[in-house]
Amino acid sequence: MYVFLTTLLHSQLPKYDEFKEWILLGHELVEVKDSSHPLLIPLLKAFEHVFPREVPHDLPPKRSIQHKIYFIPGTTLPNKPAYHLKPQETQAVQRQVDELLAKGLIHYSLSPCAVLALIIPKKDGTLRMCVDSRVIKKITIKYRYPIPRFEDLLELHRATIFSKIDLRSGYYQIRIFEGDEWKTAFKTKGGLYERLIMPFGLTNAPSTFMRLMNQVLKPLIGKFVIIYFDDILVYSKSEEEHAEHLHQVLSILAQERLCGNLEKCHFFSSQVIFLGYVVSA
Repeated sequence: MYVFLTTLLHSQLPKYDEFKEWILLGHELVEVKDSSHPLLIPLLKAFEHVFPREVPHDLPPKRSIQHKIYFIPGTTLPNKPAYHLKPQETQAVQRQVDELLAKGLIHYSLSPCAVLALIIPKKDGTLRMCVDSRVIKKITIKYRYPIPRFEDLLELHRATIFSKIDLRSGYYQIRIFEGDEWKTAFKTKGGLYERLIMPFGLTNAPSTFMRLMNQVLKPLIGKFVIIYFDDILVYSKSEEEHAEHLHQVLSILAQERLCGNLEKCHFFSSQVIFLGYVVSA
């Protein structure tokens, strides 16, 4: 099998310096999405619940791996007044808080620790609430779970067929460790709230997510599965074998209630882009 590695790998090598711009910007591969493969149709039908249009409006299951937050001993807990927002911005924040409350993803808090919610305009002109967790990151003890290197991942055992599965809002599918919710508290003009699921931006969140994915897919990793955070690459030597491999992966995702984003997935392909690499037979 020949794996054609571009972008990230080649751009890091000194001998490709003069071609770096071409590698990163000029070389493009168009991935073809085909959901009509005869071996794929029954799989998507059997596992359609793995690919919802959005993450279900309830809490993820209590798994053995949850996001634990350790503060540096003796640290001062942050607690500042809410940001000044314009009336339109205040309404946007409250609307999004109400949505999170309705979904059961946050609840009211009595935490002695609170960071601030702010508003950020999106490209389409709408307003998105963000929580400024920088001060929390500074007082959180970092743990050093190993993150795999790109080059070490791509050992594909003469594979010829590939599928790429992208998880939908992967971080939001992990709970905050029970008893640590108060450490995620944020403040708005309307009140104090704490999160029940792991948000983006927290210290150690990537490590927690990688730990979970390595645990749930451990029996398959290195055999026909590669994982890098919320990206799953499935590789096989034949289409029939690939269908069985996909069935095993999707069965685990269904069992663990981990949701995929069908719009970003590619199945039964002779080449895919994975982490900026072009992977082909």
